[in-house]
Amino acid sequence: MPPHINWDLCTGCGNCYEICPGDVIRLNNGKAFVRYPDECWHCGACRLECLEEAISFHFPIKMVRV
Repeated sequence: MPPHINWDLCTGCGNCYEICPGDVIRLNNGKAFVRYPDECWHCGACRLECLEEAISFHFPIKMVRV
């Protein structure tokens, strides 16, 4: 599951774009978007660097260890 970017919260600061080790996130018209969702490593670096908390991950229950 690639990161989900809430465009209502995204300010286009570029932190997620700069930190993404897989070069998955891009900026377009002042907002971040996931350009290559299948190449996401799910490392969470983009979510941690987002000052506006506009990035989240939604994992199916079968991927989460309980």
